[in-house]
Amino acid sequence: MRNVLFALLFCLPPLHAAELTLDLPGGSRTWETGALLAHPQARDLTIPDDVSYKKTMRYRAVPLAALLEGVTPEQHLQAVALDGFAAELTAAPLLAKQGSRAWLAIEDPASPWPPLAAGKPGAGPFYLVWTDPEAARIGPEQWPFQVARIRYLPSVAERFPALLPAKDASVEVKAGFAQFQKNCLACHRLNGAGDAQFGPDLNIPHNPTEYLAGNFLPRYIRDPQSLRRWPEGKMPGFSKQAISDEELGQLIGYLKHMAGRKVAP
Repeated sequence: MRNVLFALLFCLPPLHAAELTLDLPGGSRTWETGALLAHPQARDLTIPDDVSYKKTMRYRAVPLAALLEGVTPEQHLQAVALDGFAAELTAAPLLAKQGSRAWLAIEDPASPWPPLAAGKPGAGPFYLVWTDPEAARIGPEQWPFQVARIRYLPSVAERFPALLPAKDASVEVKAGFAQFQKNCLACHRLNGAGDAQFGPDLNIPHNPTEYLAGNFLPRYIRDPQSLRRWPEGKMPGFSKQAISDEELGQLIGYLKHMAGRKVAP
Protein backbone atom coordinates (compact mmCIF):
# COMPACT_ATOMS: atom_id res chain seq x y z
CA MET A 1 0.00 0.00 0.00
CA ARG A 2 2.81 2.39 0.89
CA ASN A 3 4.47 1.77 -2.49
CA VAL A 4 1.16 2.41 -4.28
CA LEU A 5 0.69 5.73 -2.45
CA PHE A 6 4.24 6.73 -3.26
CA ALA A 7 3.68 5.94 -6.94
CA LEU A 8 0.49 7.99 -6.99
CA LEU A 9 2.17 10.97 -5.35
CA PHE A 10 5.15 10.69 -7.67
CA CYS A 11 2.84 10.82 -10.69
CA LEU A 12 0.98 13.94 -9.59
CA PRO A 13 1.86 16.85 -11.90
CA PRO A 14 3.79 19.71 -10.31
CA LEU A 15 2.23 23.15 -9.96
CA HIS A 16 3.05 24.97 -13.17
CA ALA A 17 3.65 28.64 -13.83
CA ALA A 18 0.45 30.54 -14.54
CA GLU A 19 -0.47 33.49 -16.73
CA LEU A 20 -2.24 36.72 -15.83
CA THR A 21 -3.92 38.63 -18.65
CA LEU A 22 -4.30 42.41 -18.39
CA ASP A 23 -6.75 44.01 -20.83
CA LEU A 24 -6.19 47.72 -20.27
CA PRO A 25 -6.94 50.95 -22.19
CA GLY A 26 -3.50 50.84 -23.81
CA GLY A 27 -3.82 47.24 -24.97
CA SER A 28 -3.46 43.68 -23.68
CA ARG A 29 -0.48 42.09 -21.98
CA THR A 30 0.14 38.67 -20.46
CA TRP A 31 2.42 38.23 -17.46
CA GLU A 32 3.85 34.84 -16.52
CA THR A 33 4.50 33.83 -12.94
CA GLY A 34 8.29 33.94 -13.29
CA ALA A 35 8.31 37.45 -14.75
CA LEU A 36 6.09 38.74 -11.94
CA LEU A 37 8.19 37.09 -9.23
CA ALA A 38 11.25 38.79 -10.77
CA HIS A 39 9.52 42.16 -11.26
CA PRO A 40 11.78 45.02 -10.06
CA GLN A 41 9.08 46.21 -7.63
CA ALA A 42 8.31 42.75 -6.22
CA ARG A 43 8.79 42.41 -2.48
CA ASP A 44 8.03 40.07 0.40
CA LEU A 45 4.82 41.13 2.09
CA THR A 46 3.20 40.17 5.40
CA ILE A 47 -0.60 40.42 5.54
CA PRO A 48 -2.04 40.14 9.06
CA ASP A 49 -5.59 38.78 9.28
CA ASP A 50 -5.71 37.79 5.62
CA VAL A 51 -9.34 37.97 4.49
CA SER A 52 -9.32 34.59 2.73
CA TYR A 53 -7.01 32.57 4.95
CA LYS A 54 -8.17 34.11 8.25
CA LYS A 55 -4.61 34.28 9.55
CA THR A 56 -1.32 36.05 8.93
CA MET A 57 0.08 35.20 5.50
CA ARG A 58 3.31 36.03 3.70
CA TYR A 59 3.51 36.61 -0.03
CA ARG A 60 5.79 37.71 -2.83
CA ALA A 61 3.83 40.60 -4.31
CA VAL A 62 3.97 43.49 -6.77
CA PRO A 63 2.15 46.82 -6.26
CA LEU A 64 -0.86 46.47 -8.53
CA ALA A 65 -0.45 50.08 -9.65
CA ALA A 66 2.88 49.09 -11.26
CA LEU A 67 0.97 46.77 -13.64
CA LEU A 68 -1.90 49.11 -14.52
CA GLU A 69 -0.17 51.16 -17.18
CA GLY A 70 -2.48 53.73 -18.78
CA VAL A 71 -5.27 53.33 -16.20
CA THR A 72 -6.62 56.53 -14.59
CA PRO A 73 -8.38 56.84 -11.22
CA GLU A 74 -11.88 57.47 -12.61
CA GLN A 75 -11.84 54.31 -14.72
CA HIS A 76 -13.34 50.93 -13.85
CA LEU A 77 -11.70 47.50 -13.73
CA GLN A 78 -12.89 43.97 -13.23
CA ALA A 79 -10.85 41.11 -11.76
CA VAL A 80 -12.04 37.74 -13.09
CA ALA A 81 -11.25 34.58 -11.14
CA LEU A 82 -10.97 31.01 -12.35
CA ASP A 83 -14.22 30.05 -10.56
CA GLY A 84 -16.37 32.77 -12.14
CA PHE A 85 -16.03 35.36 -9.38
CA ALA A 86 -15.92 38.80 -11.01
CA ALA A 87 -14.90 41.65 -8.71
CA GLU A 88 -15.94 45.12 -9.87
CA LEU A 89 -13.21 47.55 -8.85
CA THR A 90 -12.95 51.32 -9.05
CA ALA A 91 -9.45 52.12 -10.30
CA ALA A 92 -8.67 54.90 -7.80
CA PRO A 93 -7.97 52.67 -4.76
CA LEU A 94 -5.94 50.27 -6.91
CA LEU A 95 -3.64 53.10 -8.00
CA ALA A 96 -3.16 54.59 -4.52
CA LYS A 97 0.41 54.71 -3.20
CA GLN A 98 -0.46 55.77 0.35
CA GLY A 99 -3.00 54.48 2.87
CA SER A 100 -4.68 51.32 1.61
CA ARG A 101 -2.49 49.80 -1.11
CA ALA A 102 -3.39 47.03 -3.54
CA TRP A 103 -0.85 44.28 -4.22
CA LEU A 104 -0.85 41.35 -6.60
CA ALA A 105 0.37 38.33 -4.65
CA ILE A 106 2.08 35.73 -6.87
CA GLU A 107 2.13 32.04 -6.04
CA ASP A 108 5.55 30.48 -6.56
CA PRO A 109 5.18 27.01 -8.16
CA ALA A 110 8.11 25.87 -6.02
CA SER A 111 6.31 26.92 -2.82
CA PRO A 112 2.53 26.67 -3.34
CA TRP A 113 0.11 28.32 -0.93
CA PRO A 114 -2.00 26.17 1.39
CA PRO A 115 -5.62 25.24 0.65
CA LEU A 116 -8.21 27.81 1.69
CA ALA A 117 -9.99 25.03 3.60
CA ALA A 118 -10.08 21.25 3.70
CA GLY A 119 -10.85 19.91 0.23
CA LYS A 120 -10.55 23.34 -1.38
CA PRO A 121 -7.81 24.84 -3.59
CA GLY A 122 -5.49 27.61 -2.55
CA ALA A 123 -5.82 31.30 -3.43
CA GLY A 124 -3.34 31.09 -6.30
CA PRO A 125 -2.09 31.61 -8.86
CA PHE A 126 -2.72 35.34 -8.27
CA TYR A 127 -4.45 37.05 -5.38
CA LEU A 128 -5.31 40.73 -4.84
CA VAL A 129 -4.32 41.63 -1.27
CA TRP A 130 -4.21 44.92 0.62
CA THR A 131 -1.97 46.59 3.16
CA ASP A 132 -3.75 48.89 5.63
CA PRO A 133 -7.18 48.03 4.17
CA GLU A 134 -8.99 49.87 6.98
CA ALA A 135 -7.76 53.25 5.73
CA ALA A 136 -10.03 53.10 2.66
CA ARG A 137 -12.57 50.65 4.14
CA ILE A 138 -11.66 47.92 1.69
CA GLY A 139 -14.30 45.18 1.84
CA PRO A 140 -13.83 41.40 1.53
CA GLU A 141 -15.13 41.34 -2.05
CA GLN A 142 -12.18 43.55 -3.01
CA TRP A 143 -9.79 40.67 -2.21
CA PRO A 144 -10.37 38.40 -5.26
CA PHE A 145 -8.26 35.24 -5.36
CA GLN A 146 -7.50 32.75 -8.14
CA VAL A 147 -7.35 35.78 -10.43
CA ALA A 148 -6.79 35.00 -14.11
CA ARG A 149 -7.62 38.32 -15.79
CA ILE A 150 -7.91 42.02 -14.95
CA ARG A 151 -9.73 44.07 -17.54
CA TYR A 152 -10.81 47.64 -18.17
CA LEU A 153 -14.56 48.00 -18.69
CA PRO A 154 -17.17 50.76 -18.76
CA SER A 155 -18.89 51.38 -15.43
CA VAL A 156 -21.45 48.95 -14.04
CA ALA A 157 -24.25 51.47 -14.66
CA GLU A 158 -23.28 51.74 -18.34
CA ARG A 159 -23.01 48.01 -18.90
CA PHE A 160 -26.04 46.87 -16.94
CA PRO A 161 -28.95 49.32 -16.98
CA ALA A 162 -31.18 46.59 -15.51
CA LEU A 163 -29.37 47.17 -12.20
CA LEU A 164 -30.22 50.86 -12.02
CA PRO A 165 -32.74 52.15 -9.50
CA ALA A 166 -35.48 54.47 -10.72
CA LYS A 167 -34.37 58.01 -11.52
CA ASP A 168 -36.55 59.36 -8.72
CA ALA A 169 -35.26 56.82 -6.16
CA SER A 170 -34.19 58.17 -2.79
CA VAL A 171 -30.63 59.10 -1.90
CA GLU A 172 -30.52 56.06 0.40
CA VAL A 173 -31.53 53.68 -2.41
CA LYS A 174 -28.90 55.15 -4.74
CA ALA A 175 -26.32 54.74 -1.98
CA GLY A 176 -27.49 51.14 -1.66
CA PHE A 177 -26.76 50.61 -5.36
CA ALA A 178 -23.15 51.61 -4.66
CA GLN A 179 -23.04 49.10 -1.78
CA PHE A 180 -24.47 46.41 -4.05
CA GLN A 181 -21.70 47.00 -6.59
CA LYS A 182 -19.02 46.87 -3.91
CA ASN A 183 -20.26 43.91 -1.88
CA CYS A 184 -22.61 41.74 -3.98
CA LEU A 185 -21.98 42.02 -7.70
CA ALA A 186 -18.78 39.97 -7.61
CA CYS A 187 -20.85 36.85 -6.90
CA HIS A 188 -24.45 37.68 -7.82
CA ARG A 189 -26.47 38.94 -10.74
CA LEU A 190 -29.67 40.91 -10.44
CA ASN A 191 -32.35 40.95 -13.14
CA GLY A 192 -29.98 38.67 -15.04
CA ALA A 193 -27.47 41.53 -15.23
CA GLY A 194 -23.84 41.13 -14.23
CA ASP A 195 -20.80 39.08 -15.16
CA ALA A 196 -20.57 36.82 -12.10
CA GLN A 197 -21.11 33.07 -12.50
CA PHE A 198 -20.88 32.27 -8.81
CA GLY A 199 -24.08 32.94 -6.82
CA PRO A 200 -27.82 33.12 -7.53
CA ASP A 201 -29.67 36.06 -9.06
CA LEU A 202 -30.93 38.39 -6.32
CA ASN A 203 -34.15 39.46 -8.03
CA ILE A 204 -35.27 36.70 -10.41
CA PRO A 205 -37.43 34.85 -9.63
CA HIS A 206 -37.55 36.25 -6.09
CA ASN A 207 -35.73 39.01 -4.22
CA PRO A 208 -34.41 38.07 -0.74
CA THR A 209 -36.49 40.91 0.76
CA GLU A 210 -39.54 38.92 -0.39
CA TYR A 211 -38.74 35.75 1.54
CA LEU A 212 -36.51 36.84 4.45
CA ALA A 213 -38.80 38.88 6.70
CA GLY A 214 -38.05 40.94 9.79
CA ASN A 215 -34.38 41.03 10.72
CA PHE A 216 -33.49 37.74 9.03
CA LEU A 217 -31.94 39.32 5.93
CA PRO A 218 -29.49 41.55 7.83
CA ARG A 219 -28.67 38.59 10.09
CA TYR A 220 -28.03 36.44 7.03
CA ILE A 221 -25.72 39.03 5.46
CA ARG A 222 -23.78 39.42 8.71
CA ASP A 223 -23.44 35.65 9.31
CA PRO A 224 -24.96 33.30 6.67
CA GLN A 225 -24.24 30.19 8.72
CA SER A 226 -26.30 31.53 11.63
CA LEU A 227 -29.48 31.03 9.57
CA ARG A 228 -28.62 28.14 7.30
CA ARG A 229 -25.80 25.92 8.49
CA TRP A 230 -24.25 24.55 5.35
CA PRO A 231 -20.64 23.30 5.36
CA GLU A 232 -20.38 23.91 1.61
CA GLY A 233 -21.74 27.47 1.82
CA LYS A 234 -19.41 29.96 0.14
CA MET A 235 -20.97 33.29 1.08
CA PRO A 236 -18.79 35.14 3.61
CA GLY A 237 -20.20 37.12 6.51
CA PHE A 238 -19.94 40.90 6.30
CA SER A 239 -18.75 42.48 9.53
CA LYS A 240 -19.53 46.02 10.62
CA GLN A 241 -15.99 46.93 9.58
CA ALA A 242 -16.77 45.78 6.03
CA ILE A 243 -20.25 47.32 5.86
CA SER A 244 -21.68 49.50 8.61
CA ASP A 245 -25.25 49.21 9.89
CA GLU A 246 -26.14 52.35 7.93
CA GLU A 247 -24.63 50.93 4.71
CA LEU A 248 -26.34 47.59 5.29
CA GLY A 249 -29.66 49.41 5.60
CA GLN A 250 -28.94 51.21 2.32
CA LEU A 251 -28.14 47.90 0.60
CA ILE A 252 -31.35 46.27 1.81
CA GLY A 253 -33.28 49.39 0.78
CA TYR A 254 -31.86 49.03 -2.74
CA LEU A 255 -32.82 45.35 -2.89
CA LYS A 256 -36.34 46.12 -1.70
CA HIS A 257 -36.61 48.88 -4.30
CA MET A 258 -35.43 46.52 -7.06
CA ALA A 259 -38.02 43.90 -6.06
CA GLY A 260 -40.47 46.28 -7.71
CA ARG A 261 -38.32 46.63 -10.84
CA LYS A 262 -37.97 43.01 -12.00
CA VAL A 263 -36.76 42.56 -15.55
CA ALA A 264 -36.89 39.12 -17.11
CA PRO A 265 -33.36 38.01 -18.12
